[in-house]
Amino acid sequence: PRLLSQFFFADERVTRVVAEINGLDAELDPQQYLVLLNQLHLSQAHLLAVLERIMEECIPTQRHSRDYLVKFPEELLVDNLGNHMLFAAECLLAGTFLEVEESDGAQLRPRARNLLCSLELVRTVLREQSLSQPNSYPESVRAVLIQFDRLFAEFELSYVSSLVAVKSPDEIYRQQEIIVLFCETVERALHLGYLTQEMIDGYEPLLMFTIPRLAIISGLLIYPEGPLSLERSPEEMSRVFSPFYNLLKKIRDLLRVLSAEELCLLERSLCTAE
Repeated sequence: PRLLSQFFFADERVTRVVAEINGLDAELDPQQYLVLLNQLHLSQAHLLAVLERIMEECIPTQRHSRDYLVKFPEELLVDNLGNHMLFAAECLLAGTFLEVEESDGAQLRPRARNLLCSLELVRTVLREQSLSQPNSYPESVRAVLIQFDRLFAEFELSYVSSLVAVKSPDEIYRQQEIIVLFCETVERALHLGYLTQEMIDGYEPLLMFTIPRLAIISGLLIYPEGPLSLERSPEEMSRVFSPFYNLLKKIRDLLRVLSAEELCLLERSLCTAE
């Protein structure tokens, strides 16, 4: 159950697989090479997972901020992102630029080198600690972990930023505005009886259509200073709505001529229409 013991055996597995790869002629046995390469990725992923748990136990209040993750596209936020970063660093250090431009890769190589050197130091220190005092984390171990955590975060942000356009602070704020609008829309719809709590708790499929429709009305009439504010230019709106700027203006103009009873009837019909 001790994390340092788990780390020792995870590290042993990585070392063993690397030794097998180094002793194999990939050209003579390409199939076995691919098998070992897959084993290496799996063993490294397990090693990183144990290391993550050790850092949460050892330096929980000294972890480097990961707030930048909200800037990443959702498709990148997967469980094996850390292992992918490690593989990317190894490729960069070997002079292979699989995903990035060569100029970006050249700038990232020093960060990759620092990260991999720090990981090797962490592996050495934790192995020694697991063999001597597996129940404690002295200050020297904490310092090594803090440095590795910082270098990993810095490399992750730099590498992903070279791959994709990360969200700007304005884009993140606009996204949060939309979340607030949808929450307020649901609260209002529950209050007016358009929706029921049972529908929400039961993940009623119709809500996928109903809530966005009601949110458009709420954003144009009830909360006109929110993310659907047409006082902004299209460039200042969220990319979710900016392509429909002119259409939204027409919808707003039509909504403004409706009486309270007509608006209520319209909203109720939007909750049932497919």
